[in-house]
Amino acid sequence: MLSLVSFELMEMAIIHKKKIPYPISPCLRGYLQEQERQKLLSVTYSDLMRYDSSFTLYDKYGKDSLWETVLFPESESHQVHTALKEVYSILKADGDVSVIEHLFVDRIDICIYGNTRPFRIRIVNRINDNFDYFYIKNADASRIYGLELEHILSPNRINYLVSSDTLVEEHIAGIPGDQFIEHYMQRSDVNEIRLAKEFVKFNERTFVRLLGDMHSNNFVIDITPDFEETHYRIRAIDFDQQSFEGRRVVYMPQYFKQNNPIIQLGIKLMTPETVRQYQREEQSLIANRINLSRYRLKDLIDCMTQVTLSKAQHIRRLKKEMSEYYHDPRFLECKNMGEIVKTSLRMLLEKDRQ
Repeated sequence: MLSLVSFELMEMAIIHKKKIPYPISPCLRGYLQEQERQKLLSVTYSDLMRYDSSFTLYDKYGKDSLWETVLFPESESHQVHTALKEVYSILKADGDVSVIEHLFVDRIDICIYGNTRPFRIRIVNRINDNFDYFYIKNADASRIYGLELEHILSPNRINYLVSSDTLVEEHIAGIPGDQFIEHYMQRSDVNEIRLAKEFVKFNERTFVRLLGDMHSNNFVIDITPDFEETHYRIRAIDFDQQSFEGRRVVYMPQYFKQNNPIIQLGIKLMTPETVRQYQREEQSLIANRINLSRYRLKDLIDCMTQVTLSKAQHIRRLKKEMSEYYHDPRFLECKNMGEIVKTSLRMLLEKDRQ
């Protein structure tokens, strides 16, 4: 699906408007209950929106991080912090509150430019100053489908909870893609060929399951030193654009200009045959994951094909572009985004069996 020819014909994949949120259907709610993702939590997104003041949060380089730290009235602050620690215990330890005995809420931030205006909670262990984060957001069906597809089809496990209209997500650790490109790529110890290979695999994963908007701000790079080499894994951290946009290129990270420095490594270091080899490897891995979780995936896709997750014009355009790209008329029969995702995964399985 990814080739050096398409690398060289790069264009910027533009998302012009923010995606509208979609409600959680009864089918999806039942799926979440079955998978033990549905929990009753003591604090909601709307509760956190009752903060009464905020100030700009700067990153370690002195730049505006696009997050603001929020403050609550003194009469509510203790109650909010206690509830957040309880949520953390449910997320991390299935409600065992003993894990939060020495923890405190150090900071509550809101991303003022985010599509969903998420809250980020910083939890600190007062004994050793170790810290962790988690996120509280408005629940959006598209994002939940994106999280579940990532959990099932990628090599990454995703930890999240849903409570009514509130979504709680575990922090995904790694170096933000934009910071990696700016501060790490020029280092002599970067294994360029392994990084380029991982980008090809990442591109394959996002396109097959139609996860859009994977420019460098929306993924992190996890670096794992080995006894001989360094391994890289690119992990998506934003799932708002799961099967919403109508342009095929939005689902292929190779078309975002923010990713150009990594893309150029592929052009420099890999032949078309090498790229195809890495594509086939990832396709085979995805097919294995589908087979291992076939019943869970079927239940998820069944819910996905029953609801509206995009605009009618997006669905018409994407199924046409996918049909032309694959030279397969089955996409034209799809009635919604869930059916387009289902057809894409079915084609991958058929190709893997050949």
